[in-house]
Amino acid sequence: MKRYFCATIATIGTVFAAFFLFPSRLAAQEKEQKDIPRPAVNAQAAVLIDGATGALLFNKNGDHAIPPASLAKLMTIHIALNEVAEGRASLDDTVDLPRQTWAVSQPPRSSLMYLASGQTVTLRELLLGLAIPSGNDAAVAVALHFAPTVEAFAERMNQEARWFGLSATRFVEPSGISEFNTTTALEFAFFCREYLKIHPEALADYHSVKEFVYPKEENWLPAYRGRMRSASRLNNNNLLGTFEGVDGLKTGYIDESGYNIAITAERRGTRFIAVILGAPSIRARDEDGRSLLSWGFDHFKTLRPEPAPLTPARVWKGKRDDAEISVEKSLLEFTTFTERGHNLRWETELADPIIAPLPAHSEVGMLVLYDSQGELERFPLTITGELERGGFLKRLWDAIRLFFRSLKD
Repeated sequence: MKRYFCATIATIGTVFAAFFLFPSRLAAQEKEQKDIPRPAVNAQAAVLIDGATGALLFNKNGDHAIPPASLAKLMTIHIALNEVAEGRASLDDTVDLPRQTWAVSQPPRSSLMYLASGQTVTLRELLLGLAIPSGNDAAVAVALHFAPTVEAFAERMNQEARWFGLSATRFVEPSGISEFNTTTALEFAFFCREYLKIHPEALADYHSVKEFVYPKEENWLPAYRGRMRSASRLNNNNLLGTFEGVDGLKTGYIDESGYNIAITAERRGTRFIAVILGAPSIRARDEDGRSLLSWGFDHFKTLRPEPAPLTPARVWKGKRDDAEISVEKSLLEFTTFTERGHNLRWETELADPIIAPLPAHSEVGMLVLYDSQGELERFPLTITGELERGGFLKRLWDAIRLFFRSLKD
């Protein structure tokens, strides 16, 4: 889908996203967990959401604005992958490395891929350099590959944030080193969910890769080969390989935010996404990640129950005495308590009476899912075809029957 429209279309898209994407997927789906002990979290802010549904399961200061640090690189990767998906770039493209991209040109204490003069590098390698060693130099190289200046690329990041409806998320540069980048745990969790829906291959291709070697001999121009050494860097996500199901996403740190992580894990068809901002240490950040994910898998799962076949609805005063009905919208995946995943049952609630004439797709009731503790979800039911008015005698006879039926009620 084309993302970068004219100003008028962009404004419409921003308004649509602000009202329908972010708020309806998270805030409106927040669950009440008064009967479940909440995990202790050290970080300033943390949220846990269901990856399939966006349901908000845990929220501590989720709307507090905090610099994302290197979590910002996920938006940088997202834009690059969009360019590839839309045919304007290839992962095998060779990317120019002007002086601004070199490791020696980055701010002090930067995490680095170690780009330098005399190297050749592909876009694929830069994305790995963003995802694994979290190279600020790689972020600048990607930005200048897709925009004339770093500032112009940051504006593209902001356009994407607005398209997603992320009102508190703002970027001034693509690496996350600036304290003037801002986001919230809630907004960034929503972005991560959308990111994984748009780029599902990114987990295996980038975020779950544990080790990255750069520069290799082939990255150097012939005159430099044999004189330069390679460096191997490990993924900064310490939960990769140590917590069952973790396969991404990204860590970050600057003094102004503390230790951050966006993390996701999948087990037996249930995926959770946690965003932790402002942890006091790497250990505390990792403990928070383990606690939130363990709590999620202990108490929740994504349910995908199939409804029973729908029986035709009784129709009055029409040419036909019944009508086929269907679910108006696709049955959504949704999350509920694991212990509530028992005794699931569907019930049909139909309008009574349903009186012709009615146009096709008119809503005539609800399909309701219950479990042992009550209602879980409702789905509108509609008639599949038009209900035409019956003849005079048919309408008169049905009117008489409805009258006497009302006397019994």
